Amino acid sequence: MQLDEYRAFLGELTEASARVIKPLFGDHGLVVEMKADESPVTAADRGAEKALRELIRQRHPQHGIVGEEFGSERADAEFVWILDPIDGTKSFAAACPLFGTLIALLHHGTPILGAIHQPILDQLLIGDDHSTTMNGRPVRCRPTTRIDEATFLTTDWVIPASYQNGPAFDALAARVRVARTWGDCYGYLLVATGWADIMCDAIMNPWDLAALIPIIRGAGGVITDWQGGDPENATSIVACATPELHASVIAALNP
Repeated sequence: MQLDEYRAFLGELTEASARVIKPLFGDHGLVVEMKADESPVTAADRGAEKALRELIRQRHPQHGIVGEEFGSERADAEFVWILDPIDGTKSFAAACPLFGTLIALLHHGTPILGAIHQPILDQLLIGDDHSTTMNGRPVRCRPTTRIDEATFLTTDWVIPASYQNGPAFDALAARVRVARTWGDCYGYLLVATGWADIMCDAIMNPWDLAALIPIIRGAGGVITDWQGGDPENATSIVACATPELHASVIAALNP
């Protein structure tokens, strides 16, 4: 399948969302509302998703769209765009740049393109399962194979105990060289670009994870659910720089 057209369109989409997001970053007057699921949302989240949807409808009216803020339309179409306008709203609302816009393109339900865009730092990561680029330049995961040499990231240190094996997670974190909460989609960007080795989230939604799959695989990494299974319909994610490291991490998380 020829992906160049859609890869170029990803650039247009992220430019459109950035025009909404950037003026609101660091705004002390930004209002943060809580949704029914107790997750935060702002005018930037909603405005960016509206901009993305409008552009997709204009250019590819036959395509489906699934977004965090405004639900699904034509979700059974051959091509479907999965949108998370701001992954890491808590960081965004606190003027912390550890957030990003996530966009995935699915073909018959399988992610074939993924993008993480950090508009404040002007970083655009695009992966297609076979290669991953940062602002057009190829990137790769680094060759870390040992847990005790790894930089280990997660979005929230408390959540794993509620959804997975909390003691096993804590034990793994105690074994690594560096453990930090450089999380949400930015943690996966750091793994794909060779600045971290393990990134995991104990609970995920479809719009949180679809874009990550072709990005991590394209950078040479391994991505699965918490138990090492297929990530495409997962509700958790573990991404590692190498197969050897991934095998050790999955074993540690699931003793």
